[in-house]
Amino acid sequence: MRAFNWRRNRKVLIPLWRLKTWKNFDLLLWGIPIIMVFLSGFLIASTQRQADYADWYNHWITGICGLLIAIFLAQVPLERLRPFLLPLYGLTIASLIAVRLVGTTALGAQRWLSIAGINVQPSEFAKLVAILLLAAVLDVYPVQRLKDLSRPIAVISFPWILVFIQPDLGTSLVFGALLITMLYWSGMPFEWAFLVISALATAIIAGLVPLVLGIWIPLMGFVAYKSLPMKRVASLITIGLHGSIALVTPWLWVHGLKDYQRDRLVLFLDPAKDPLGGGYHLLQSTVGIGSGGFWGTGLLQGQLTKLRFIPEQHTDFIFSALGEEMGFLGTILLVMGFALLIARLLIIARNARTDFESLVVVGIGTMLMFQVVVNIFMTIGLGPVTGIPLPFMSYGRSALLVNFIALGLCESVARRGKISIKNL
Repeated sequence: MRAFNWRRNRKVLIPLWRLKTWKNFDLLLWGIPIIMVFLSGFLIASTQRQADYADWYNHWITGICGLLIAIFLAQVPLERLRPFLLPLYGLTIASLIAVRLVGTTALGAQRWLSIAGINVQPSEFAKLVAILLLAAVLDVYPVQRLKDLSRPIAVISFPWILVFIQPDLGTSLVFGALLITMLYWSGMPFEWAFLVISALATAIIAGLVPLVLGIWIPLMGFVAYKSLPMKRVASLITIGLHGSIALVTPWLWVHGLKDYQRDRLVLFLDPAKDPLGGGYHLLQSTVGIGSGGFWGTGLLQGQLTKLRFIPEQHTDFIFSALGEEMGFLGTILLVMGFALLIARLLIIARNARTDFESLVVVGIGTMLMFQVVVNIFMTIGLGPVTGIPLPFMSYGRSALLVNFIALGLCESVARRGKISIKNL
C-alpha cells in the first residue's frame, strides 16, 4: 500500500501556506506584547471594579484584531508599501486637520474623530506613517549636507505642529525623538544630532537658569565651528538660532502652553506644592506603587486601585496599578520585557536587507522605547505628566492597534533579514 503523501494531497485539513506562516514565528517579538496585553486586561478590570462600565474585554478584543492585522502585514514586504506612503501621509495630515475642525473633545484636548460611534485618535497613526515616510526619504536622500536636513524636518514638522496644537504635548515629543534617532541611524554625524538636541536644552536652560546661556550658547557655536562646513558662517547661524530660541521660550511658556500643561511640567519637581490639584496624580501614583511592596497585593486585590484614587489609571497610569498589585517584582519583569523587545528590534534593524527597512524598525523601536521611558518616569515621579500611554498596557484602541501594526512591519523585515530568526 502506497504511503499517504500529505504534501501533495489538496484535501489536507491544514494547508501548507498556513504552516509556512508560522514557520519562523518570532516568540520574543510576539510573546512579550501578547503577555502584556493579557496581563493588562486584568489590571484594567481592577481599576474599574467600582465603576459602572468595563473596558478590559475591549482591550483584549482590540489586541486580537491588532494581532491578526499584524500577522497579515508580516507577509508583505515593506518595499511594496512605498507607492502608498505619500497618499497615506496626505490622509494622515487631513485627519489631523479634521480633528482640529470637527474632532471630539475630552479631558481638555481635542484629539479624536468619531467614526461609526468609535473614537479614533489620528495622532497615534500619524506616528507610524511619519516613521515610514521619513525612512523612505532618508533612504533616498541621506543626510550628507546641511541642506539635506530640510526634507526630513519637513516630513516631521507638519504632523508635529498639528498634534501639538490639539494640544497633545506628549505625543508631539515622540516626533522629535523619531527625527533625532532616525537621522543618526541614517548616518548623520553625531555632532549634528547633538546640535539638534541642544536646541531643546537651550529652551530648558532659558526657562530655568537663563544665566547659564552665556556659556551654553557660545559652546554650541564652538561645536558648530568644529563639526559643520563653512565653519564661521555655521557658528554664527548656530549662535543666532540658539539666541532666538532663548528669547522665544518665555513667550511660548506663557502663550503656547495651556495652564494645566505648565503645571504638569513644573509640579513633578515638587508635587506636594499642589497636592489636591496638579500634583494629585503624581502623589497618588507613587503611593500606589509603593504600597505594593516587593510581591504586590495580587491581581484584582489592590485597594487603592479598587477605590479609584488615581484618575485615568486604566490609561496613562496603568503602571501604578501594576506596582500595587504585582509589586516591585512585577514592575521589574515588565521593564525587562520591554528591554528584551527593544533589543530584539535592534537586532532586526541591524540585519535588515535594506536601509529603508532598517530605518523603519529603528523608528518603531524609538517610538516604543520613548513612550515606555516617559510613561514610567511619569508614574514614579521622575518626570512630568505628559499623557503618553504605556505600550500594550494602557487602554486605548488606536494606540494598541498601531503598536501591533508596527510589530507586523518589524516581523516582515525580520523574515527577510540577512540572518533568519532561527539562527539568532
